[in-house]
Amino acid sequence: MARRKDIPVIENFEITGVAAEGKSLGRWNDLVVFVPYGAPGDVIDLKITRKKHSFAEGNIVRLVHPSQLRVPPVCEHFGVCGGCKWQHLPYDYQLQCKQQQVVDALQRIAKVEIPPINPILGSEDTLHYRNKLEFTFSNKSWLTREQLESEEVFDRNALGFHIPGGYDKVLNINRCHLQAEPSNEMRNFLHNYAREKGYSFYDIRENKGLMRMTMTRIASTGQIMQVVVFSEPDQQAIDDVMDALRRRFPQITSLMYVVNLKVNDSIADQEIILHSGQPYIEEEMEGLKFRIGPKSFYQTNSHQAYRLYQVARRMAGLTGNELVYDLYTGTGTIANFVARNARQVIGIEYVPEAIADAQLNSQVNGISNTLFFAGDMKDVLTDDFVATHGRPEVMIVDPPRAGMHPDVVAVILHAKPQRIVYVSCNPATQARDLSMLDAAYRVREIQPVDMFPHTHHVENVVLLTHRDS
Repeated sequence: MARRKDIPVIENFEITGVAAEGKSLGRWNDLVVFVPYGAPGDVIDLKITRKKHSFAEGNIVRLVHPSQLRVPPVCEHFGVCGGCKWQHLPYDYQLQCKQQQVVDALQRIAKVEIPPINPILGSEDTLHYRNKLEFTFSNKSWLTREQLESEEVFDRNALGFHIPGGYDKVLNINRCHLQAEPSNEMRNFLHNYAREKGYSFYDIRENKGLMRMTMTRIASTGQIMQVVVFSEPDQQAIDDVMDALRRRFPQITSLMYVVNLKVNDSIADQEIILHSGQPYIEEEMEGLKFRIGPKSFYQTNSHQAYRLYQVARRMAGLTGNELVYDLYTGTGTIANFVARNARQVIGIEYVPEAIADAQLNSQVNGISNTLFFAGDMKDVLTDDFVATHGRPEVMIVDPPRAGMHPDVVAVILHAKPQRIVYVSCNPATQARDLSMLDAAYRVREIQPVDMFPHTHHVENVVLLTHRDS
C-alpha cells in the first residue's frame, strides 16, 4: 500500500474563529482546520496533523503575525499541560465565545422558540478559583523532544497532570494558578520529600510504586483537605509521609490517605483512612453549612456555585408551598439551598454515598423537609414514584454532560410540573432535551454562567413553564 505523502507546512494560514473543545479554526482550501492555542486574527505557519473528508487538524509551527487579541498567558505550563486552553485570550472575549456557544446550541440543536439570552455571569476570580485539584505521581515525567534527544540525564519523577494523548506521561507542575495556596506548596513539598526519601513514584504500566496521587480541597471557609493515595501497603513509609505533611502544614484541617492497589485510579470504592483532623471540610452559603468528604461531589468553583444556585432558586419562583423534585441532586446542595423556600424537596441521585452526604447536610442544617432517594434516575423516577410522592409544582434538573435519558423526559412530561429549572454543563445535550420537552414546555429565560475561566466550558440555566400554565 502506497504511503500518503506528508502534507507540507502551510504558510500564512489565518485563524478566523474559535471552535469546540477550546480550539481555534480557519479554512484551508475547502476544509475547516481546527488548531489548538490559536487566536482569531493570528497568521501562522500550520502543520496538518490529521486530514478527513470535511475537516482537518493541525498545530502552530510558527506564529507569523500574532492576533491583537492575544494576551500573555499567566502560567509557565500553558500549551503543554492541556488545561486552561484560553489563557492567551482576554477574559471578556472568552465570555463572548461562551455566550455564543449557548446561542449556537439552542438555535441549531434545540430549534425551539427562545427569548433573548441573558448576558453571561462572569467569574469574579479568573485565577485560583478551583476548590479541588488532583495530581498524579509518575516515574515517567514528560520531556520535550529536545530533552529526549540530548545526552543530559533528567530526574523522571514527576507530580502533576497527565499529558493529553499520553496516558503514561505526567508533566511535572511547578506552579498551578487554578487553586490558592498552600496548594502549590503542599504539592511541591510532597514531591520533594518523597524524592529525598527515595520513595518510588507510580509506574502506571506496571501498577507499582508507593506514591500514586494526591487530592487537595480548599473550601471558601479556609478549611483544607489533603488526601494522599499510595499504591503499596508500606505502612511505615505511609506514616512517615503523612506525619511529615502534618508537621509542615498544621493548617490542614482534614488529612487522609488511601491505599489503592487497583489498576484504575478511582478511590470511590476504596477505604479512606483519617490520619488527623476531621473527616470532612465545610463550605458555607447563606448560613447553610455543607459537609464535604473525600468522595463528595461539590461544584469546584465555590463562589460561582453560589451565583448559579441563586439563579436556579430565583427561576424556581418558590413561595413556600411547592413540592420540588431535585433530579440528579448529587450531595443535595441545591435541594438544601432551596428547602427553606419550599414545602418539601425530594432529591434523586445515582450514587448512594452522595445521598448519604445530602441527608447529612440536611441534618447538620436542621432541615427537615427534604427526602432523598438513591438509584438510576430512569429506574427511580417513574410514574408510580410520582403517584406515591406527589406531583411536583417545580422540578430542578442538573444532569451529567450526557443529559437526560428519554425515559426520564417522558416521566417529566407525564408529571407536568408547572416550572422546570434545567441546569446544564453541556448546552448541546441541554438543547437536545429542550427539543424533547418543547411540545409541553415553553422556554422563558436563559442564563449562562461561567464556572471555569480560561476553558471553553460553560454552565447554562434555563427556565421552562408548562404551556397550560
